Amino acid sequence: MGRSVDLGELVEHWTLLDDERELVAGKRGATRLGFVLALKFYIRYGWFPRGPAELSDHAVEYMARQVQVEASELGLYGWSDRTARYHQTQIRRHLGFRECSREDAEKLTVWLAAQVCEAERQHDRVRVELLARCRAERIEPPTPKRVDRIIRSALRTAEQNATARITSRLPAETVARLRALVAVEAGEGMADGETGEGQDADVDVLSLIKAVPGNMSLESMLTEIRKLRAVRAVGLPTGLFADVAPKVVAGWRTRAAVESPSHLRDHPVPLMLTLLAELLHAREREITDTLVELLISTVHRIGARADRRVTEELVNAFKRVTGKENILFSIAAAALTEPDAPVREVVFPAVVGGEQTLRELVHGYKTKGPVYRRTVQTTLKASYTGHYRHGLIELLRVLEFRSSNTAHRPVLDALELVRRYADGRLTYYPAGELVPEHRGVASDWAPLVFKGPVSGGGSSRGGRAGESRVVRSVYEIATFQALRDQLRCKEIWVVGADRYRNPDEDLPADFESRRGEHYAALRKPLDPTAFIDEIREELRTELFALDEAVPGVDWLAIGERGKQGPIRLTDFDAAPEPRNLRRLKAEIGQRWGTVLLIDMLKEAVLRTGCLTQVSAAAERGDLALAERLILAMYAYGTNTGIRAVAAGGRHGHHERDIRYVRTRYLTAEAARIIAIQIADATFATRQQTVWGAGSNAVASDSTHFGALDQNLFTQWHARYGTGVRAGSRDLTLAA
Repeated sequence: MGRSVDLGELVEHWTLLDDERELVAGKRGATRLGFVLALKFYIRYGWFPRGPAELSDHAVEYMARQVQVEASELGLYGWSDRTARYHQTQIRRHLGFRECSREDAEKLTVWLAAQVCEAERQHDRVRVELLARCRAERIEPPTPKRVDRIIRSALRTAEQNATARITSRLPAETVARLRALVAVEAGEGMADGETGEGQDADVDVLSLIKAVPGNMSLESMLTEIRKLRAVRAVGLPTGLFADVAPKVVAGWRTRAAVESPSHLRDHPVPLMLTLLAELLHAREREITDTLVELLISTVHRIGARADRRVTEELVNAFKRVTGKENILFSIAAAALTEPDAPVREVVFPAVVGGEQTLRELVHGYKTKGPVYRRTVQTTLKASYTGHYRHGLIELLRVLEFRSSNTAHRPVLDALELVRRYADGRLTYYPAGELVPEHRGVASDWAPLVFKGPVSGGGSSRGGRAGESRVVRSVYEIATFQALRDQLRCKEIWVVGADRYRNPDEDLPADFESRRGEHYAALRKPLDPTAFIDEIREELRTELFALDEAVPGVDWLAIGERGKQGPIRLTDFDAAPEPRNLRRLKAEIGQRWGTVLLIDMLKEAVLRTGCLTQVSAAAERGDLALAERLILAMYAYGTNTGIRAVAAGGRHGHHERDIRYVRTRYLTAEAARIIAIQIADATFATRQQTVWGAGSNAVASDSTHFGALDQNLFTQWHARYGTGVRAGSRDLTLAA
């Protein structure tokens, strides 16, 4: 018996109504019980059961009591004989349903293509919509194979319509440039991420666009700028994918990212052009985000390095002086006793250590006061002008910054000024030039930015007589620091970015009209007061629980903040192995013996079909590609390494081939999709009576690593300075 039904579901879905009791009048024994089960099952799920395996023991016993027939007699009912078919006809007639005809199937295909597949491409979700449509139209769902054919036909039709619509919007010049991206044979042997040094730029442009960004450096910044210019050179029209659902766009981007030029050329021309256009459209936003993050990280690095360098120099020279109050009292007493005597004869002898102690006091003040800050800023200026300025100026030329708040307009005006004088060899901005003042050039930076007499206010400073002059290089770095601070909180946003886009676009366009639906999906109340009260109550409850629990916990200690942090946990004692787990291991060993991890991975791939999300070639049944992908996943998942996996097996795949497949297809996004599909299949398969209904799972092999850069379901976010969720399920894989 395959299903488990609780009491509430039994009463709601398996109780006979009066008109249904009239249908079973005259039927006896197994025929009576089989009929009512087929009737209620059809009402509940929309199709007839193919045998007793689809019925739960609880449902059979509950229905048997209602019709006063022994549940054991159900074994005598023939689920596929002539009597069962006659019963199905009776049930359809009673419920007003009809069998799905060829005309119905054609209408369903057209409806799916126009209403569902335009926004949803997941086969299972389209199937749910199809079954719901059948129920609404009082049509009995076709057989599973026919349902699959209808869905595949609808998906194909929707894709053909969408790609034809997208292709019709492309100018002839853009089409020619897109074709050129996949027309060069010489570049097909390179893996994604290789830049093809020494080869012609046209040969390498697609690989360059697909390549992932390198570590934070000036070279990485210049490479990303080159990518962005290469994408923009194709000339995609604005709003090309404005009317395409985000899920569909994301699917096209994933397909295009993992397919080689030869695979892309195998597609029909509209599909090939659409995939390439979406790849460029998505990469333009991704590269823009990367450049913004590089800007934020670079400006931070300049300041942090200057701060660290100056601190090291001053700490080496600084010697802490104790007893400052006693020294001050001694100096004051000596000066009052002999006010007219020389300082060297009266003050110096009154201090322990004499003149040297006083020098150290003065030095300590300077290293802690404004002199220290000014030294840091001077060092920062030298680092900026000597190395990083070239990359930041180039970045200004390819990014367009905007703000929805006029209060931040001075920073945007300052960026325009920096861009205008970027190529000049000027120490100061020209006399009479309007130099916007903003928060970044105020406070500590002002003495370094403005030289000479300071005018009495205003929003800008020029170079006229009696006014201060603005040092260009210092003004630039102060402006970049102000830009960094405002980018992190999206007070300033970037045109063409995704993560750093206009905050007004963060919500869906139809959010207001579908507010109730969106809030329901988030499981949040519409009333903000109720939401705040709920959060407040939850925090209060948990804090009180923590406050009550902490004093009685002997393995937890909370003290002063130190190098190891204020919270310390003692190690748990090893728990004994549960008896049931030991029995389970023994039973598995008796049934299957020792199963290799790679065999488990192979079975998971075959049962879930997760590799179809990685490559169109895998979807076409490329066995060699699937084997190499499995070997690459095994090599990374077990820390065995590709070289050892290639050398240690009799699979016949060379190390070079496995590395190519890994670089070409096994991206971080593809790995997330694979992990999510396997996790979903695991949750759907496992028995809740044994494992429970929880969806959280943590796997660990006791290896210490940086979870933020090696966990597939989290990623570092420069704006928040922490890890953010990247997966679609509340699942963390740490092994």
